[in-house]
Amino acid sequence: MTQRFGFQVHATDGKARTGTISTPRGEIRTPAFMPVGTAATVKAMMPESVRATGADILLGNTYHLMLRPTAERIAALGGLHRFMNWERPILTDSGGFQVMSLSSLRKLTEEGVRFSSHIDGSKHMLTPERSMEIQKLLGSDIVMCFDECPALPATDDVVAKSMRMSMRWAQRSRDAFGDRPGHALFGIMQGGVTRDLREESAEALKSIGFDGYAVGGLAVGEGQEAMFSVLDYAPGFLPEDKPRYLMGVGKPDDIVGAVERGIDMMDCVLPSRSGRTGQAWTRRGQVNIKNQRHQDDPRPLDEHCTCPACRNYSRAYLHHVFRAQEIISSMLLTWHNLHYYQELMQGLRDAIFENRLQSFVADFHAERAQGDIEPL
Repeated sequence: MTQRFGFQVHATDGKARTGTISTPRGEIRTPAFMPVGTAATVKAMMPESVRATGADILLGNTYHLMLRPTAERIAALGGLHRFMNWERPILTDSGGFQVMSLSSLRKLTEEGVRFSSHIDGSKHMLTPERSMEIQKLLGSDIVMCFDECPALPATDDVVAKSMRMSMRWAQRSRDAFGDRPGHALFGIMQGGVTRDLREESAEALKSIGFDGYAVGGLAVGEGQEAMFSVLDYAPGFLPEDKPRYLMGVGKPDDIVGAVERGIDMMDCVLPSRSGRTGQAWTRRGQVNIKNQRHQDDPRPLDEHCTCPACRNYSRAYLHHVFRAQEIISSMLLTWHNLHYYQELMQGLRDAIFENRLQSFVADFHAERAQGDIEPL
């Protein structure tokens, strides 16, 4: 690969932007939602099915893949793209969040994090340098620098100490990443919900220099109001000519609010996880297909949706296969949810390009306020 990573903004509407991220493996339309393929698979979906929903890029997980099947094994088998049969761009997170949330016996030092696997208790050490090595072995198109993400709420002293160490780790990640044409490295802003710490973090990242910038440390327990209050100013601290990625978000109204505030990329396990637990996301909000009121309903989840679940199956069928614990339930509901999310992103891109985002957002909230259609 010799083509460089690039980003171009095509139109703006208020703080919102629509544009294109260019990579050797294809273009990514922004604002973009990235389905999460934690263990080299988007659960209950074939890769071609994920692409059919409109996804341009997937997210893989450094922590999970380093433990099983290992990055070295994936590299020996031709890299993550070949391994999981996805030839378009892949972003991998650094593993820092999962070390915090999943591993046990975690010991944090300036060097990195020593932890025990949540799978078998085996001992591991993850450092900025090792995170870069793993993501290189995987062949990631977009690599995230290694950071520490404290759970909120936390005191400013705790957040500041963590953020400054993450900035030192960001420099080490930059040094270890090197110059890899065709691959990008994103820095991660930290600082909790404190404006001064967010600005300090952004200045540190800009002085190092990255291909894109993430707003990290949100969607970790602070609530939507606090998250939006940070997003009202944080994206403005970052370079306008680079992509801005909000990590781990989220619900449809989180996504719309983030895009309004200048975010270009998002990811979340929610649409696939919800599909496996009988939850469907629609224009009118969430549908719990396990509820008894759906058992005789011949209508689709959403009469305006063109996904296979809505084109070919009734609520009554989806209710039945979920109750019967049939695998097709997870397949159909996950496909529907990912389709809905990608349809929402296309709607946002079109509205920004046509300078009608305000009316699009108003319609989005008005439809959701109506709630799900009444049962027969």
